[in-house]
Parts: sequence; C-alpha cells; structure tokens
Amino acid sequence: MIEFVKDTFLVLGRIFTIIPLLLFITLFMGKRAIGELPIFDFLIIVILGAVVGADIADPDIKHFPTAIAIISIGIFQRIIANWKISNRKVGRLLTFEPTVVIQNGKFLNKNLKRIRYSIDNVLQMLREKNVFDITEVETAIIEPNGALSVLKKTQKHPVTLEDMNILKATSTISFPIIIEGTMYSSVLKDLNLDETWLQQQLVHQGVSDIKKVFFASINRKNQLHISLKDENNITVPPIKH
Repeated sequence: MIEFVKDTFLVLGRIFTIIPLLLFITLFMGKRAIGELPIFDFLIIVILGAVVGADIADPDIKHFPTAIAIISIGIFQRIIANWKISNRKVGRLLTFEPTVVIQNGKFLNKNLKRIRYSIDNVLQMLREKNVFDITEVETAIIEPNGALSVLKKTQKHPVTLEDMNILKATSTISFPIIIEGTMYSSVLKDLNLDETWLQQQLVHQGVSDIKKVFFASINRKNQLHISLKDENNITVPPIKH
C-alpha cells in the first residue's frame, strides 16, 4: 500500500514537472511546428509524446534522463528547422512536394492516386474553402502539410459592390453525379433528371463509356462538368516549394 501511494505521488509529481517543460520546448520549437505539422515536425511531436508518456506511466523510468531527452529533441528540431530554411535541398528531402490535384476545373487522377487522396477528401477541403463547384477552380494544390490551396478562375473571384456597382450574383453549387465510373442515380432523381439525359450529355462531351469518367458533377442549371480518368491535354503548372 505504501509503495502504491509512493508511486502515485511520483507519477503526479512527474506530470506537474514534465508538462511545463514540454510546453516550454513546444514554444521553443516555434508556431510552425504546431500549426502546420510538416512530416518531420509530426515525427518530432510523436517522439515527444512517446517519451513523455513512458515517463509519466512508468515510475521505474528515471525522470532526469527523460527531461534531458525532451530538451535534446527540442534543440534537434530547432537545428533541423533552421537548416531547412538555409538549405532548400534539405527542406525538400524532409517534406513532401506540393501536388496539383485540380487544373482548369479538372481532377488530375494520377496525382490524386500518387498522394493517396480520394475525391471525397478534396471535395470536403474545397467546401471548407467555400468552393462548392469544381468548375470555379483554376488550380488546386495539396501543400506539403496536407492543406489545400485554391486559385479560383478570374471570373470567379469575389466582386465587391464598390468594384462593379452591382449586386454580386448568387454562388452556385454542384452535385457529384459520377465518381470513379460509378453513377449516383439518386442525385439524378433529386434533380428531376434520368440516366438517358446523362448518357446524352456524356456523348455530347465526347464520352462514350461512363467508366472513363473519374468525376462528374452537375449544377442547378443542369450543366454537366466532367473529369476523365486520363486527362492528357492538361498543362500542369510547375509548383515547387
């Protein structure tokens, strides 16, 4: 019983001493390590969590070496972060390249597969950017930290009343109707359309086989937008970090 109480107070003491130290080291590492979490910083956070967790949970682990380990990890991260800033080659080795996933309103199937992102992932990220229609997008890029950057087409940039002296038109929303060759009949039904209409629209845009369609959406004006699985005629801008 006495040993149990002793271990309990030891664990509590470690919590109250290690958390302020961890907070200090995290602040020392900088805002970037918290807000963006590139791959290297993510690994550092995971390692710190493992070290702190082991120290708190196991009273047999010596406390002072754990504190030294935390400080050393923080200093190591700071050194690498400064090295990445001064040497761009090192920065490229320790992170991902930005990847263009949409160009001229078209999904780039090969790029999505390469970074293992699904259409649903990108559509959600677009909605978080207040983009509900893929046709509004000139270029969309998955950044090294996993965030999505969106460049809207010029005509889709927000217009103020002062700019045009007119009321801005209502934004449009598009509905996914084909994803990776699979048609969603329920969406057609909700829009009072049918499969025959869809097939006619596909043929009109030069698509004879629905299986060739990577993504297709339709807006309130019944305008169909298509991204093929193999978009070979799209020029992708050379985005680098």
